[in-house]
Amino acid sequence: MRTFEEVETHIIGKLKRELPKDLYYHGLHHTLDVLRSAQMIGKEEKINDEEMFLLKVAVLYHDSGFTKTYKNHEEAGCEMAREDLPAFGFTENEIEKICGMIMATKIPQNPKTKLEFIIADADLEYLGTDQFDKVGRTLYEEMKIYVNLEGERQWNIIQMNFLKSHHYFTDFCKKNREDAKQKHLQEIIRMVNSYD
Repeated sequence: MRTFEEVETHIIGKLKRELPKDLYYHGLHHTLDVLRSAQMIGKEEKINDEEMFLLKVAVLYHDSGFTKTYKNHEEAGCEMAREDLPAFGFTENEIEKICGMIMATKIPQNPKTKLEFIIADADLEYLGTDQFDKVGRTLYEEMKIYVNLEGERQWNIIQMNFLKSHHYFTDFCKKNREDAKQKHLQEIIRMVNSYD
């Protein structure tokens, strides 16, 4: 009988060993944060136990591709899930659902199913919380290394454009995270305007 704990032990061990140490945002802590968010949003959205199980496995794999590549890490994560999960007793259909969820976290997000809505929102829940500045700072530090970010000004313009185009998909996040996200956006617009 497959258990979540078996999969969790396997993939978390791999992430601990193989994720680059300079992933200040996309480190293991991010996967664990998204796992907590996904479980909370999943409960609020009233998904069943089987759906919750698949959702949690998808979260564990959603950034596992960073062990292989920075660009297109979602596709690499799907490959890893397809390689690993049959040994844990997952069916092809379940693995395809998990891969759909992993791909739903790719920017720009384009989730299609309820579970994909939940993982997409869990991945970026922080945009509408009081952790916005703290978590954003870790992404800034990471992007300076991986995408040649030039500095604060460029970063704030990227954040502004991202927040303008981002939207939540679940009822829970629309109701509980959207207002705070809009406040963060207004702050950043003020900052960007102060550069002129």
